[in-house]
Amino acid sequence: MIIWKLEPKSESLSHSIECYWFLEKQQGGQANSFPKLYPDPNAHMIVASPHEAYHYEAAGHTFRGQGTHWLLPHSQTYKMDHTHTSALLGIKFRVGALYALQPLQNQPMLDNIVDINFASLFQTSEQSELELLKSAQLNPEQCRDHLDELLQPWTALAKQDKHSALIKRALTLLPDHPISELGDRLSCTQRTLERNFLRVTGLTLKQCQSMNKLEALLEHLYQQGQGEIDWADVAFEFGFSDQPHLIRYLKAAIGETPGDYARLRDLTIDVYGGIDPL
Repeated sequence: MIIWKLEPKSESLSHSIECYWFLEKQQGGQANSFPKLYPDPNAHMIVASPHEAYHYEAAGHTFRGQGTHWLLPHSQTYKMDHTHTSALLGIKFRVGALYALQPLQNQPMLDNIVDINFASLFQTSEQSELELLKSAQLNPEQCRDHLDELLQPWTALAKQDKHSALIKRALTLLPDHPISELGDRLSCTQRTLERNFLRVTGLTLKQCQSMNKLEALLEHLYQQGQGEIDWADVAFEFGFSDQPHLIRYLKAAIGETPGDYARLRDLTIDVYGGIDPL
């Protein structure tokens, strides 16, 4: 398995794109073939071979298709079918970036997966998907530069309006301030802020804050490895009133109690490992 993560080299793209990532699953190289993808406020473009099948399941819904696709912000935990050998190249967009870049038209922006015609989207040949994947395997920096080149024209067409400007400011405050204070800090009503946040990101402020908290929690648990986890300490560190509150939170977010999670370790971060920048 090859795995890497790189930030865009282009400064203008870094305002919209958090990173590029790559993984290659080799036959027999992974014990769990059905990893779970936890809720995520970010959209990802998943670049895959045109004949590479994808399969996601969540809350009774199944998404199936082939090739490159959008994995849009999702409030549910997805179970993926990774039973076959696969190579996937991802583009992780910042929260709300798709509103400005407008690559999708009339598509639900939450809990949805949408096929991509790569050649049409980038006005290039279909073979470029295979070339990108080969480049990702052999030369990550070259692949990063190629992605920058493909995506650069999007920045010139990005829609910068008062709604996206407001939400960009709100996102910088969200990690460290109560949601109820954000309207006053941004000199607008709370109702206006909530309405604009939903319009730009497809999420409520509470959903986004909860997803960010979950990601930080799971990163923390991953760093502890397979050893015994002191759930009381985890509850205290992440601001839960008590351990039962943490149990209810994890059960609602990923469908597992802390005990189930510690036993299974079946989230993508556990199966594939933390992706550290090169």
